Amino acid sequence: MSASAAQSGRGPTAVPPPKGAAGLEKDSVSLGHQITTLDRTKLTKRLGTLSDLHLSEVGEGLKIARDLT
Repeated sequence: MSASAAQSGRGPTAVPPPKGAAGLEKDSVSLGHQITTLDRTKLTKRLGTLSDLHLSEVGEGLKIARDLT
């Protein structure tokens, strides 16, 4: 079982983007229960952009993970 498949079974806080979304070459999962802070200076290039629909789904996962209404 791949790591992304294992994570996607973690419930509503794990949101897999559609295959190929935002230029992702591998299966991926947005994990609302594992928020990480990044220094913007460490980001060297933009890989892609998620659709408004997927960003909304990720936002819902974050709300659930943080118990926000």
